[in-house]
Amino acid sequence: MPVSLKKGQKVSITKDNPGLTRLLVGIGWDINRYDTGGQFDLDSVAFLVGENGKVTRQEDFVFFGNLKHPSGGLEHCGDNRTGAGEGDDEVMRIDLSKVPENISRIVFAVTIYDADERRQNFGQIDNAFVRIVDEEKGEEMLRYDLGEDFSIETAAVFGELYRHNGEWKFNAIGSGYQGGLAALCANYGIDVAD
Repeated sequence: MPVSLKKGQKVSITKDNPGLTRLLVGIGWDINRYDTGGQFDLDSVAFLVGENGKVTRQEDFVFFGNLKHPSGGLEHCGDNRTGAGEGDDEVMRIDLSKVPENISRIVFAVTIYDADERRQNFGQIDNAFVRIVDEEKGEEMLRYDLGEDFSIETAAVFGELYRHNGEWKFNAIGSGYQGGLAALCANYGIDVAD
């Protein structure tokens, strides 16, 4: 039975699942009734960071322009430009056995493309969630529904997988950022000029 998390809650992924390596990270959202009239395009991204909370190289940032980490440990399955329909809007595939040892956390976030130009923010997004699925069994392990009432944020960190004492855990974060993708990239050590 899947675990439903609250903001700030942490849960082990691998402790009770020895040998678990293949995960799917599903991220979803809906556009609420306060639509600005422009098309929304939300993008899920992942930062593979070291102990210092920063990427060790530009390729540790996985997004629609870099769909696969060089290690093969994380693959973005593609950009959904509308968010229409039920279920996951974007999915990332993870193989924990291939994540390099120098990576201590994998941070999952969502940004709104051209948010400032389109006058859009996460206050116009409903039913945002992140979930972890055991890919081999096809079973949802956990889910975090962002119940946050964002108003001006144009990017949000949904959660992170992290290593702790030889096991992988998930942390439900749910924090928003102003400044969109550029602000997120700066926070995790990505040079946006690249």
